[in-house]
Amino acid sequence: MPALLRYTKEPHKETYSEIIDVRSSSEFAEDRIPGAINLPVLNDAERAEVGTIYKQFSPFQARKIGASIVSKNISIHLNEHFLNKDKNYQPLIYCWRGGQRSASLAMVLSQIGWRVTLLEGGYKTYRNYVRQQLDNLPRQLTYKVLCGLTGSGKTHILRKMPQRGFQVLDLEALANHRGSLLGEEWQGKPSPQPSQKYFETLLLQALKNLNPHQTVWLESESNKIGQVYLPQSLSEIMKQSSCVEIKLPLNVRVKFLLDEYPHLVDNPEILKVKLEQLKSNCGWKKISQWYGMINNQDWESFVKDILASHYDPTYSKSMQLNFNKIEQVVSLKDLSDNSINNWLDSLVPSFVGVK
Repeated sequence: MPALLRYTKEPHKETYSEIIDVRSSSEFAEDRIPGAINLPVLNDAERAEVGTIYKQFSPFQARKIGASIVSKNISIHLNEHFLNKDKNYQPLIYCWRGGQRSASLAMVLSQIGWRVTLLEGGYKTYRNYVRQQLDNLPRQLTYKVLCGLTGSGKTHILRKMPQRGFQVLDLEALANHRGSLLGEEWQGKPSPQPSQKYFETLLLQALKNLNPHQTVWLESESNKIGQVYLPQSLSEIMKQSSCVEIKLPLNVRVKFLLDEYPHLVDNPEILKVKLEQLKSNCGWKKISQWYGMINNQDWESFVKDILASHYDPTYSKSMQLNFNKIEQVVSLKDLSDNSINNWLDSLVPSFVGVK
């Protein structure tokens, strides 16, 4: 017999067989509830078509056409996705506002006999939850910040710390960006960042997995990583936290950067275009000098000069303003596993942060 539809505004408090997002693929790509699958009842083109008819011609005509398209798409989903589900299948379904798109699929599934839950208010309810959590949750954790000049291996060290029992929040991994002008990730071609909304979804998921009784280690970041912004609550508390400064010899930093950014060496014209964005800070004369070094493939001189002329003074100024609570200065001879592990193993348990 048909099952009654259930409604919730707190989907995070329950477990479902599946979470189904019935919005279009572009809406889903921008952000979604973690673990959700996308079964659109209207794709992007169909949604635009129905919306145009609604606004320019007739709401009644739009509803008829929309119902026809939705019915067709639901039929496809029933055949391709739902036929193998057993009688204990219990999905959560949502759309943008918890309206007709999610209700249309939910009604069909409940008529089959499955217990279906609708997210009241739809994605907007979830989005409000994310914003509220990101305002409060970062303040409930204790942080220690790794800082150091560009090329000192902060991210490299941070990603080795979990192997030694440290709890880490890797903001650059979540943002898919290394945080600087040249920090775009590259996987054969530029790797896109998540949208601002999806970055916040990923960040909240990472924060919820952290142990509040253990210190969280992270890297000194500005409030913007590439094109995404940190929540104000997290940015503020990071700047109030104590820091550990990593120091490396200049030649080690240069080699590390060349090893880390081979795509810029392989694509010098892309590098030159990016450097143009520094003209207001460094001037065309300096940029022209860098162009000459790049053309001559004098990569070590280029890296040394851009560190001395731009990155080091900029980072030092930012540190003085934002991350000035230096608790320890660590001088490493290199970034070998041996050097890093010797330092990490020397930290006493209280400094690791177990409360």
